[in-house]
Amino acid sequence: MRTVRSAALASFLWAVIAFGQGGQMGQAGESVNRFFCAILPELSPADGNLFFSPASIWTALTMTSAGAAGETEAQMRRVLSLPSEDIHRQAGRLLSDLNARGQRGNYELSVANSLWPQKGYPFLPAFFSLVKESYGARLYEVDYVADAEGARGQINRWVEKETREKIRDIVPQGAVDRMTRLVLANAIYFKGKWQEQFKKEDTRDDLFTKADGKKVSCRMMHRKGSVGYLKGDNFSGVEMDYAGGDISMLILLPDRHDGLRELEKKLTPENLTGWTRRMRRQEVVLFVPRFSITSPFDLGSVLAKSGMKDAFDPQAADFSRMDGKRDLFISKVLHKAFVDVNEEGTEAAAATTVIVAVTAMPAEPVVFRADHPFFFILRDRATGTVLFAGRVSEPK
Repeated sequence: MRTVRSAALASFLWAVIAFGQGGQMGQAGESVNRFFCAILPELSPADGNLFFSPASIWTALTMTSAGAAGETEAQMRRVLSLPSEDIHRQAGRLLSDLNARGQRGNYELSVANSLWPQKGYPFLPAFFSLVKESYGARLYEVDYVADAEGARGQINRWVEKETREKIRDIVPQGAVDRMTRLVLANAIYFKGKWQEQFKKEDTRDDLFTKADGKKVSCRMMHRKGSVGYLKGDNFSGVEMDYAGGDISMLILLPDRHDGLRELEKKLTPENLTGWTRRMRRQEVVLFVPRFSITSPFDLGSVLAKSGMKDAFDPQAADFSRMDGKRDLFISKVLHKAFVDVNEEGTEAAAATTVIVAVTAMPAEPVVFRADHPFFFILRDRATGTVLFAGRVSEPK
């Protein structure tokens, strides 16, 4: 009979992303975006506000896949859209690039990874070396057997520090116990000011129509300026830059107040690339609500339904590249994300190439009024990677 020990996996993030012009998307960025589009229907089957970081979830799970073998590895590669090439090296290059640009001063962007193994457990040095070298992960030994609650506190404090205290208690009480042998954590933090800010004195009380037709009050920001704009089939989109131009927010607004579900069904990597390529910079009168969202997730069942079932099955899981045996499985995948959008800019946390050509300005500016449910994406323009994504069903 197999000895079963749990490999709890936690994913955390904070950041803002959108579509714009930039450089070449590598295989890591493309994998993140394909994973984002594939998991979205499973992650958000119901209406309501939503915010998560595809980049954070993908990074934590791709680190974990470095220890998988056999059918477990094959399933993880399919769900995560991992190419057969050395994805770990490419992921490391992507994360290093994001961190380097986040330190230039135009905005704050940091990505951090860590490993929390059971003290004294015989993990294979090759596994730790790969994750540390490719992902820059720090190693922190803890003792789940003697003090699981103490280990939980250490992990939560690390996440709080890396997300500027925006993500708290990512690992709830009872999520790790004396059978836990490893927690892998990823934290992403972003804070940026709009390249063209909204004036607070122009923000007014307004009405927002929910999908069911009910109207609720919101604080609606307003400005006129040059942004990327697209009029698509039954929807419109705008792209607003953050200072420095590396990161932007794309807002996709259906024409009908109850049309967001149909629009979300069209969110494929190919459509996103096509939509952003068709965007043209022009004068737009913008009405965008202020909003703040915090979304917690336990992704185990979502990932299992998506095709990663063996990793969560104690009898089928094969993480032999972690310890040379088949006695580890993933017990939990925890994710929590936070975003705050206001007149000055955006702050996002949590434990995804578009070329915009210049065209002639229309005689009259377009009016873009986000006064009903919309989808938004924060993306790194240089690589095209979707860092964060969400849905506003009701501004709060």
